[in-house]
Amino acid sequence: MLVHLRLTVPTDLSEEVTALLETHAGVANLVVLPGACRDPRGDLIECDAARESAGELLETLDDMTLADRGGIVISRPSSTPFRRADELEERSPGEADDAVIWDEVLNTAESASRSTISYYLFLVMATILAAVAVITDSSVLVVGAMVVSPDFAPVAALCTGVIFARGRLVRRSATLLVTSFVVAIATVAGLGLIARLTQLVTSADVTHPRPQTAFIWHPDRWSFVVALIAGAVGVFAMSTDKATAMVGVFISVTTVPAAGNLALGMAVWSRAEMAGSAAQLGINLAGMVLAGSVTLAVQRLGWHHLVHGKHRLFGRPS
Repeated sequence: MLVHLRLTVPTDLSEEVTALLETHAGVANLVVLPGACRDPRGDLIECDAARESAGELLETLDDMTLADRGGIVISRPSSTPFRRADELEERSPGEADDAVIWDEVLNTAESASRSTISYYLFLVMATILAAVAVITDSSVLVVGAMVVSPDFAPVAALCTGVIFARGRLVRRSATLLVTSFVVAIATVAGLGLIARLTQLVTSADVTHPRPQTAFIWHPDRWSFVVALIAGAVGVFAMSTDKATAMVGVFISVTTVPAAGNLALGMAVWSRAEMAGSAAQLGINLAGMVLAGSVTLAVQRLGWHHLVHGKHRLFGRPS
């Protein structure tokens, strides 16, 4: 698996960057276009690199101040059907699937911490869906609400900010989490109050026995265990670019269902429902942040050694 690097390099850095890429065992298809860049003035340099080597290369380029003075763009070819691509994979330590490109992780976290209208709308709609699941006692709708919800992204961004000591990222992520859930719960509580006043929803619809969805507002020790596992898996999937594994996180944690139940509890003023839902929401968020931060810390400190140890122990598949 290769990544493509497109570098905008100031003239005085071009020779140093070119020498790095020319001598690196994980780089192929090096192209240098002298004087092609106008802002900043300099050269355009492109190359393909094994994903396993990309993180190290980017750290070196950062040390050269290219990230501050020039430009770095990472893209992923849909396929690389040429022999040298396989040779790069063979020469590069570890496996592409295990590689972590920390610049990508930070960039993803920065994007996830931004407050956008679409994020709020998705969370509100997911919370509405969760509220309907509560009223109809539908576990299928609960799963649907979990999948629709976008709330894990700022959780992962918060973990990233903690581990990389990015105070601004931590503040933005935490603010987005708090304000978005407040808005979603307030919106659904308002809609629930309207539904109650029009007799579309009654207090009994929320407080009656619900065998399929009672877990939403009945947290126990397993709620925290699941949140820990989900937080670890979610952050690990984000850092290693395993998007399909993220779906499992979305359908395992009870944040949005708890928010929907809390909103309905407010609408019918059921203190038991409100207290249980608030506890469930808090337990899940706390567990995910804790486990996600620990997972990133372990990856940051020891992942490189683990990957190389695996390579020495088991070798590469033939």
